[in-house]
Amino acid sequence: MTDPPNRLNPAQRRAAVTAATAERHDVVVIGGGITGAGVALDAAARGLSVVLLEAGDLASGTSSRSGKTMHGGLRYLEQLNFSLVAEALRERDLAITRLAPHLVAPEPFLFPLTKRWERPYIGAGVALYDLMALAGRGRGVPHHRHLSRRGALRAAPGLDPTRLTGALRFYDGRMDDARYALAVARTAAGLGARVISHARVVDVLTEGGRVRGVTARDEPSGSLFEVSASVVVNAAGVWAADVQALAGAATFQVTPAKGVHLVIAREAFDSTAGVLARAEDSVIILRKWFDHWLLGTTDTAYHGDRSAPTVDPEDVDYLLRNVNRYLARPLTRSDVLGTFAGLRPLLAPVHAASGATSALSRDHTVIEEPAGLVTVVGGKYTTYRVMAADAVTAAARSLRRTLPPSPTAALPLVGAPNWRGVANRLPLLAAEYGVDERHLRRMLHRYGDELPAVLAPARTDPSLARPLTAAPEYLPAEFRYAVTHEGATTLSDVLTRRSHLAIERRDGGAEAAPEVASLIAPLLGWDAAREAREVAVYRSEARAH
Repeated sequence: MTDPPNRLNPAQRRAAVTAATAERHDVVVIGGGITGAGVALDAAARGLSVVLLEAGDLASGTSSRSGKTMHGGLRYLEQLNFSLVAEALRERDLAITRLAPHLVAPEPFLFPLTKRWERPYIGAGVALYDLMALAGRGRGVPHHRHLSRRGALRAAPGLDPTRLTGALRFYDGRMDDARYALAVARTAAGLGARVISHARVVDVLTEGGRVRGVTARDEPSGSLFEVSASVVVNAAGVWAADVQALAGAATFQVTPAKGVHLVIAREAFDSTAGVLARAEDSVIILRKWFDHWLLGTTDTAYHGDRSAPTVDPEDVDYLLRNVNRYLARPLTRSDVLGTFAGLRPLLAPVHAASGATSALSRDHTVIEEPAGLVTVVGGKYTTYRVMAADAVTAAARSLRRTLPPSPTAALPLVGAPNWRGVANRLPLLAAEYGVDERHLRRMLHRYGDELPAVLAPARTDPSLARPLTAAPEYLPAEFRYAVTHEGATTLSDVLTRRSHLAIERRDGGAEAAPEVASLIAPLLGWDAAREAREVAVYRSEARAH
């Protein structure tokens, strides 16, 4: 039986490389984060032939290291960036109600009030936030409410009662960023896009002063291959200026802004809602994220290795110091389960001074030079779909073609179409596979209506539905599915982005690594030496992280 087109696996990857090199395509997209995946989906949905090339794993950069919240950006109202907030609120509600309701869900937040004058000032801002969502026809989240001091402490007993005068409760969207980007890429593949991960672009090909394609290195084999295209879309994030330089131009620069997050043990803070509050130079956010808390973020200029941004002791100190201003029981390093850092690709003025990045624009920019190269840079995760549509519209100008409008606002992502029907069947699935329903409830918000397909191999191998020994919160079937359907090709792909083990365990998932490697080795054709090497490499990465 032929694999469905949205299924990413080693066989699909080989076929995609063959097709990419044998044919000329309308568009080659460089970058497999949320922006590049969004461009591939928009282009394919508007009738273009597309190849997507990603140097590492899908979403392996910033798109798996974000704040994991689909939001309008309440703090941008204070910067008077109303257009960005309105756009992001529309996209937030669209993701929650139509595009990916299994991956994005409303999440309550409290804005703790510590001074009497804050209630009218902050209250006006939150009311405007809700009104802007309504103006964008948003119905994705409940409206805000004012809470008294007593009401705030009922909702969040972990807040410091000596500082609190009350709170405002409002909502934004919680998401799984890596899996969302994966769903966008797989949806693009389902519409015919050739999705190729672990293929690093090493050159941009030009002819007669116009970009005509790229040369990529197949990372597993080291071999080079060329992909011809009428237009190349550069969605390489913090590497976007490097890609333009490969094409012989240098018209902009990217200032990477480092954002650090800490994964906090659930029991460390007693609350039914997340907290958004003022920090020393911006805001601090402590939000629920599945069975843990996520604390972030920093916003500082970064000048180190862009492929491996570091979490420094001062980053941890900053986050703990600022959130502890509002908590009855201060968080300490012993409450931290994991950390991660991502880089926001902010477009900077050519002569911008180094230093704080919080004032740089979060709006996106599309640059159409040199001829045949379209670069999309900046922006917010939440507004990826708008960024993608703008980039494809620019590509159409370069192609001198008139394309239909973008249909992606009405295009549910992989896992979304029948997820509520699957939700209603969870008790039946639990009985059929002998799995605790709490496992299936968690998996529903990862796989949506694909959950039955994830479980299906357990019909012939019941061990796949028994909790993993080293990580009993996961089922072996999930790791198998990561390889057979979700494009994972390394142990790190599986433990860092298809699952959350890398950031949810104090050991970074090192203990579970051998058990997971033994599950996926036969599917990837690894011998014993390769399996051992993958475990060793992953454990080394986990220790360094």
